[in-house]
Amino acid sequence: MKKLSHMIVKLRYVILIVAVALLIPSAIGYFGTRVNYDILTYLPGDIETMKGQDILLDQFGTGSFVLYVAEGMEEKDVASLKSKIEKVDHVADVIWYDSFMDLSVPMEMLPSDVYDAFNSGDATMMFIVFDDGTSADGTMQAIEDIRKVSDRQCFMSGMSAIVTDTKNLAMAETPIYVGIAVLLAVVVLSLTMDSYLIPLFFLLSIGMAIVYNMGSNIFKGEISFITQSLSAVLQLGVTLDYSIFLWHSYQEELQKNDDKEEAMASAISATFSSVIGSSITTVAGFIALMFMSFTLGLDLGIVMAKGVVFGVIGCVTILPSMILVFDNLIEKTRHKPLMPEFKRIPRLIAKHYLVFFFVFLALLFPAIYGNNHTSVYYDLTQTLPDKLESVQGANKVDEKFDMNSAYMLLVDKNLSTSDMSLMIKELRQTDGILSVLGADSIIGPAFPRSFIPDDLLSDLESDEYKMILLTTDYKIASDEINAQITEVDRIVKSFDPGAMVVGEAPCTKDLINITAHDFQVVNTVSIGLVFLIIAFVLKSVSLPFILVAVIEFAIFVNMGIPYYTGTVIPFISSVVIGTIQLGATVDYAILMTTRYLNERNAGHDKKEATLIALTTSMKSVIVSALSFFAATFGVGLISSIDMIGSLCMLMARGAIISMFTVLLVLPAMYMIFDPLIMRTTFGMKNKEQGQKRSHILEMLHRHKVA
Repeated sequence: MKKLSHMIVKLRYVILIVAVALLIPSAIGYFGTRVNYDILTYLPGDIETMKGQDILLDQFGTGSFVLYVAEGMEEKDVASLKSKIEKVDHVADVIWYDSFMDLSVPMEMLPSDVYDAFNSGDATMMFIVFDDGTSADGTMQAIEDIRKVSDRQCFMSGMSAIVTDTKNLAMAETPIYVGIAVLLAVVVLSLTMDSYLIPLFFLLSIGMAIVYNMGSNIFKGEISFITQSLSAVLQLGVTLDYSIFLWHSYQEELQKNDDKEEAMASAISATFSSVIGSSITTVAGFIALMFMSFTLGLDLGIVMAKGVVFGVIGCVTILPSMILVFDNLIEKTRHKPLMPEFKRIPRLIAKHYLVFFFVFLALLFPAIYGNNHTSVYYDLTQTLPDKLESVQGANKVDEKFDMNSAYMLLVDKNLSTSDMSLMIKELRQTDGILSVLGADSIIGPAFPRSFIPDDLLSDLESDEYKMILLTTDYKIASDEINAQITEVDRIVKSFDPGAMVVGEAPCTKDLINITAHDFQVVNTVSIGLVFLIIAFVLKSVSLPFILVAVIEFAIFVNMGIPYYTGTVIPFISSVVIGTIQLGATVDYAILMTTRYLNERNAGHDKKEATLIALTTSMKSVIVSALSFFAATFGVGLISSIDMIGSLCMLMARGAIISMFTVLLVLPAMYMIFDPLIMRTTFGMKNKEQGQKRSHILEMLHRHKVA
C-alpha cells in the first residue's frame, strides 16, 4: 500500500483530470438509466400474480387499467369525453355503458350489478385499459395526456395513476434531498473541522463518487425510485467519516513530518487500512438486502454496496489529490474547531457504568415489545400526500361508489356455461364483492350474447382465457381484502384449477407475505455477516455477541418508538432499517472496542482501559453519527413521499440512538464482562494472566515491606 500511496501523491494532477473526465460518461450513464416507480414489479416473477400480469399483457394486450369517474356530466358529454380518451396513445380501450350498447338503449337493460358498477347518483365510471404495463413510460404518459383532455370534475384511481404521481413527485424532490443533505453536512463539518474550505473538498470528492455510482447503474438497465432518491443521501452519510479520518490522519502525520507529500502518503496508507475494516461492515449490511425475495432489496443493496466501494476509492485517491493541489487555499481558511474535547463526560459515564447497564436492562423488554408490535402499512396510496390527483381519485371512487379497489380473474375460456354461471353466482355472494364484470356476467335472458360488440368481447376473452373484473369495497392491503382474495381464489380454483387472481390487490397480498419472510432472512443474514466480521477483526468469541447485542438494542429502541407514539410506518422501512442501521453504526462499537483492547494489551486495568477508550473515541463516534444524521434527517423532514421520508427519519434517529447506546451502554459491558472478554479474545488471555501474576507479586511485595 505504501508504493500505491506514493504513486497517488505523485500523480495527483493526473488523478484530478481523470476524475473530472469520468464525470462525463457517468452523467451519460445516469441519464441513460431508467427509473422504475412501481415497487410491485419487484415481486418474484415466478409467483402466480406476476405470471398472470404477463398473460394479461401477452394475450389481452393490456398490463394495467385505471378507474375513471366523471361527475355531474350528461351522458352525451361522457360519450364525447370517452372518445377523446380512446384517441390517447397507449389507451387500448375505454369500457363504459356505450361499450355494450348504443346510448339510445336504456341503461336499465344491463344487469343491476353491472349498471351499479358504472353509475352512482350524478357520477359515472369508466374502466380505462392500457396496452402496456402499470409503470411503463407509455402508460404514465397516457395518464398525463388523459388528465389534459379531462374536465375538473373527472378523477382517476388506480396503480398507474399512483405511479405517475410518484414519478412526478420524486423527480421534483430528489434534487432537494441532495441539497438539504449537503447543507446539513456542511453544518456538521463546520463544527468538527479546522478549516472552512476542507468541507467543500470532502463534499466534492464524495459527490464525484456518487456520480460514478449512479452512472454505473446503467449496467442494470433500471433502478427503483426509492434507490434513486436515497442512494446519494445514504452514500454521503455512510462515507463522509472516511474523509474525516483521512484529514485527521494527514494532520497527525504533518506533526511528525514537514514533507506534505510524504505525510499524505502515510495518511493514505493509514486511512485505507482503517477504512477497509469500517466499510466491510457497511457493505455487509447492504449485501444482506440482496437476499430478499422482494428484489427491491437486491436493487438497493447492489447500488449502495457499489456506492461504499466508490466512496472508499474516492477517499484515498481524489480527496488526497485535492488537498495537496489546493493546500495553500486550505491553510488560509484554518480556524479552531468549534466542537470541544470531551474529558469530564467520559469519567462520569465510566464512574456510573452500573446505572447505564440497569437502564439498558430496564429498556430492553419495552424496546423488543415495541419493535415486534410496530404497525406497518402496504397501501401505496398512503405513502403519498392527499393533494395528489391519484389520491383524490381514489377518495372520489370510494365516496361515490363505495369502491376501494378492483382486481381481475383469468379463467379457462373453455369452462362450461353452467360452471361459469355457478362461479359468478358464488363470487357475487362473497363478502365485500360489489360487482362481477365479464362477458358471461353481462349475458342474461334480457341481454343476448349477440348484443355484445366484437371488440369488447376481444377485450374480455383471448384464445385461452376469459377475463373477469371484480370490484370491492375493501381497501387494498387490509385484512378484509386479503381474506376476500383467499376466498375468491378458492372459489375460482374449485371450477378451474388453472385460474389466476391478478391485479394490484392480489400483488399487495403477496407483497405482505413475502416481505414478512424477507424481514427474518435479512435480519439473520445481516447479523450473521456482521458477527463474523467482528469475530475476524477483533479475533474474539465473546465480543461479536456483545457488540451486536448493543447495536440490536439500539435498533429495537428505534423501531419500537413508532409503536409507543402510535405511528404507522411503510413496510419497506421495517424490512431494511435494521440491516442498514446495523451495518452503518456497528463501526462506532468496533472503533471503541479496538481502542479498549489496545489499552488492555498495554497493561491498563479494565477501568483505565474503558476510560481511555471512551475518551479517545467519543468525538469520532459523535462526528460519525452526526454525519449520518445530517445526511438523512433533512430528507426525512421535507420528503412528501412517506416511504422515503419515514425511512430517512428512522435512519437519522437510529444513528443518534446507536451513538448514545455505544457511548453509554458499551463501556458498562466492558466493565462487567471484562473477564469473559479477556478469556475469549485471541492474545488477551496470557496478557490477563500476566497482569494477575504482576498484581499478586506486587501484593506480596507490599506485604513483605509491611
